[in-house]
Amino acid sequence: MSSINDFIPILKHHGVRITPQRIAICKLLFETNFHPTAAMIYDQVKAQYPSLSLMTVYNTLNTLVNLGLVNELGSAGDDNIHYDGNITPHVNLACVSCHKIVDISSPRISNLGNEISISSGYQLLGTRMMYYGLCPNCLKLSNSRKKE
Repeated sequence: MSSINDFIPILKHHGVRITPQRIAICKLLFETNFHPTAAMIYDQVKAQYPSLSLMTVYNTLNTLVNLGLVNELGSAGDDNIHYDGNITPHVNLACVSCHKIVDISSPRISNLGNEISISSGYQLLGTRMMYYGLCPNCLKLSNSRKKE
């Protein structure tokens, strides 16, 4: 995880106005393992900044994605787009039941990126890997329901 202080100079360099609301959005993304949707971000940040609009959340997310500072993950089986502030090579595991997303890091992922770059000639700009399944809690719940 990175700190918001690592990203403020990048945002300023690209002409992004640094507001308290944007800092709160960035902190939620960069300083937690949370993979929120825009609505989740809005609900959490709105409590602290009542004047926040959902449009500000979407605009901030679009800017962060376009600058390569945040990954847009897509759905976790819930028909909502989730966002990830961790842009280091890793795999996202999404539970299709509770919609929780967790990060799994492995040196193999970085090695795979290098191998793909070398064999294809592409300069890779990022990676997005998501596996879908049942998390241990939902699997346990599913198995206990089957036994009933």
